[in-house]
Amino acid sequence: MILRPVGLEACFSLADLHDRAFERPWSALALEDLLNSPGVFAVLGEAGDPAVEKGFILCRSIAGEAEILTIAVDPAARRRGWGSALVEMAAGIAAETGSDALFLEVAADNAAALGLYASAGFARVGLRRGYYPHPEGDRDAVVMRRALNT
Repeated sequence: MILRPVGLEACFSLADLHDRAFERPWSALALEDLLNSPGVFAVLGEAGDPAVEKGFILCRSIAGEAEILTIAVDPAARRRGWGSALVEMAAGIAAETGSDALFLEVAADNAAALGLYASAGFARVGLRRGYYPHPEGDRDAVVMRRALNT
């Protein structure tokens, strides 16, 4: 498992991973726009030789707080520690950049992700009703927080 920070050069790889992981993927252009924003960073997870991309996390760390904007793990690589490893590295980077807390939103019906975040030290701090658009009715998002630098 190789985890490394990446920048604009990885936008197409990140978009490909996001496409494999989500029904409504983000484009390379959207990811490029985010990576050009202040405080935004990405970590890419790779395995094997040559490198095979397994997942990534995109975060923003600014003004003492950080948030996970998205995390995508290839469906074929899920439940193998990639998500946990990406979250831990992102939390470390956020702490190093001065953030005291890491936040995220996760679909209230995504039991696997809720379990991942709970095991990574996140606690529920709120609910955003109808946050995620869905053809069968918008989905609520659970807001979670993890303390950093404690």
